[in-house]
Amino acid sequence: MIMRRTVVAAAAAAALIGAGGAASAAPAKKPRPPRPTEVRPALPDGQSNPSIANGVAVGALVATYTASGLGPRDANPAAPAGSPERYVDFPGGTRPPGVTLTEAQSINALKAINENLGAQGLTARDVISMRAYLSDPPGAATADFAGWNRAYRQFYANTDLSTGKPVNVPLGTAPPAAPMLVNPARPARVTLEIENLPVAGWLVEVEVVAAFRQR
Repeated sequence: MIMRRTVVAAAAAAALIGAGGAASAAPAKKPRPPRPTEVRPALPDGQSNPSIANGVAVGALVATYTASGLGPRDANPAAPAGSPERYVDFPGGTRPPGVTLTEAQSINALKAINENLGAQGLTARDVISMRAYLSDPPGAATADFAGWNRAYRQFYANTDLSTGKPVNVPLGTAPPAAPMLVNPARPARVTLEIENLPVAGWLVEVEVVAAFRQR
């Protein structure tokens, strides 16, 4: 795989006004290390529904599971082998209005990840880190990051942090509706655009790390 772009998130520093009226840098609050069995996401400040964590701290006694990269499953036998449409698992291979090929394949791939996790006694709520690889759809100059992000929100980061309630998310161009899986988990995540993927027709491949939390 040839990496072409990397999306990186950065945090901004805060400033306080000193008692004498002069601007001064806020003293950095040093976070404590995670407790031995703790899994603690570092979430962006001031956001009730961030899509990803700035990072995730994991205690020394927390066991983790690293899933191999998975792409969408062959789900549409009516489409030609090796075509992107082959990996659309909506009924009859028909995508809902506005759903892109990358979005459809991403939903398919994330379902496969869920099954992989389930075989280990884990769920999407246990995911602490995610890496996604996107390839350009046919005829497109760049990868479909927007389609990927819509699919991601169907399974991750779809609850309001202030209320705990689910947040409606879009599918294609349809009005936002209930997500396919309600999940408050916000993993640390990176998305890479690459030249190609190992299976003809794939537009997305996803790998995750999940934590065996204390139940």
